[in-house]
Amino acid sequence: MSIILITGATAGFGKACAEKFAQHKHDLIITGRRQERLEELKTSLEQQYGVKVLPLTFDVREEQTVASTLEAIPEAWKQVEVLINNAGLAAGLSTVDEGSTDDWNAMLDTNVKGLLYVSRTVIPWLKAQGKGHIINLGSIAGSQVYAKGNVYCASKAAVDAISQGMRIDLLPFGIKVTNVCPGAAETEFSVVRFKGDEDKAKDVYKGLKPLSAEDVADVIFYCTTLPPHVCINHLEITPLQQASAYYYQRN
Repeated sequence: MSIILITGATAGFGKACAEKFAQHKHDLIITGRRQERLEELKTSLEQQYGVKVLPLTFDVREEQTVASTLEAIPEAWKQVEVLINNAGLAAGLSTVDEGSTDDWNAMLDTNVKGLLYVSRTVIPWLKAQGKGHIINLGSIAGSQVYAKGNVYCASKAAVDAISQGMRIDLLPFGIKVTNVCPGAAETEFSVVRFKGDEDKAKDVYKGLKPLSAEDVADVIFYCTTLPPHVCINHLEITPLQQASAYYYQRN
């Protein structure tokens, strides 16, 4: 039994990962901004699977809060073996000259800086153990830029570069790093991007059978079950009807 730390666990990939790892009897540290959802998830997972769950409410964008909250947890909980840097979002869809700087800051502060803040605190725990696995949630948008996706794509390109850098930095310590890059997946992602416009969000997946959060969680779980000497560095996953960030076969 291992301890798994998952950021952004209140919905989407994060919640699905929490459920997947709990099914396999791993204890969990789950983080997010919505305390009520975290508490509901904690209760559900503990009752269903008999695991221990530590919920931590914070925004990954807040550097000092991230560090102080994580450092304050009991030492026994710091025996983390898998860190899943899942917290992230897309905000808006516009050309650079029409983009909202608030949207840009939200994406860069969450997708890039938030990932770094959490990792900076947790990595010393992994190094002290001489083992561990970091899963960073990237996107196919990190390698293939699409129209009006500019800053979101840039943030996920940064996740790719950071993942490669982490892999190099942590090589001497036996710590795995995997950048998991999903394509079209139906979660809260598009609803958030379009500021709650559910009709607009549904249009993104029109004519497609997109990935589910559970599909992505299954792949992430698989990556963590490989033999100690095997590391998947970069993994891209799309629905069958999607070949790239811009080529789709819609029904």
